[in-house]
Amino acid sequence: MLIAASASLLLCLFLSPRFIVFLRGRAFGQEIREELILHHGKRGTPTMGGIVIVIAFAVPYLILSGRDARSLGVFAAVVACAALGFGDDYLKIRHRRALGLRARAKLLGTIVVSVMLWFIATHWGHVSSSVSLRPFHGHIDLGPFFVVFVYLVVTATTNAVNLTDGIDGLAAGCVAIALVTYMAITFVTRGSHDLELAAGCLCGATIGFLWFNCSPASVFMGDTGALALGGGIAALAIMTDTEILLVVIGGIFVLETLSVIIQVVSFKRWGRRVFKIAPIHHHFAMDAWSETAIMLRFWIVAGAFGAVGFVLYQHSIRVVTH
Repeated sequence: MLIAASASLLLCLFLSPRFIVFLRGRAFGQEIREELILHHGKRGTPTMGGIVIVIAFAVPYLILSGRDARSLGVFAAVVACAALGFGDDYLKIRHRRALGLRARAKLLGTIVVSVMLWFIATHWGHVSSSVSLRPFHGHIDLGPFFVVFVYLVVTATTNAVNLTDGIDGLAAGCVAIALVTYMAITFVTRGSHDLELAAGCLCGATIGFLWFNCSPASVFMGDTGALALGGGIAALAIMTDTEILLVVIGGIFVLETLSVIIQVVSFKRWGRRVFKIAPIHHHFAMDAWSETAIMLRFWIVAGAFGAVGFVLYQHSIRVVTH
């Protein structure tokens, strides 16, 4: 697992500078929302860096793993979500706007990815249709509705990671911390060797990308990277039966999403904004926090969530054992 993670990290470090030059040469730059006044200076920064993350993840995984069904499900989810994000990024760059794919296209793409992941998990990976209520000793068998649950997990996770990707290094660092948690979970779970490698490769690639994405960023991951990483985390949760526990492991993403929901509901119902701007990391930026301060403090919170999530997983294993 550590060799695979190191290989992905080094490959990302090797490929990223060349890819950044390639993106700059073709003016593949990021468009910025008009309301994000503080970020207008970042307009034109190379985007679609998620392509490098996916390559750095895929090559060591395909070489070093035994490619069992569960890890292949993670691999397929990462690649498929990256393709969906690439289409979104390409349209943004082509039309020079902050909006890419239409909502219907994203919805259809997410449904296709979710059904594919559900099929691999249940038919090839022998994943049960029951959902574990970790850390409590209980299960809910969803039967044929499990595919709907998979869709909800994939949609929620990819959108949450995408929302978090608004400040240099924020999403990449928080994702890496969540993936370290899944490296630990798969390590202590019997029969999860290839899942260990998949989690390790994805984590290593993310950390390697973070070298160029931290403030001031030389490249953005774009929707290509955000959706790929969100899809990878969602797939790991489904393959390890930790979908409910993902609320804790990815707690920072939950907070980001809740801030948007609260902002929208409050404005539509009472005409008031709870935050200066949502997601919440932009609120702190408008409140004169430096990007580095926001990034580091959110990483600390993400680390705490990850640690608590792993402890709860360990506790649930002990309950089952006894």
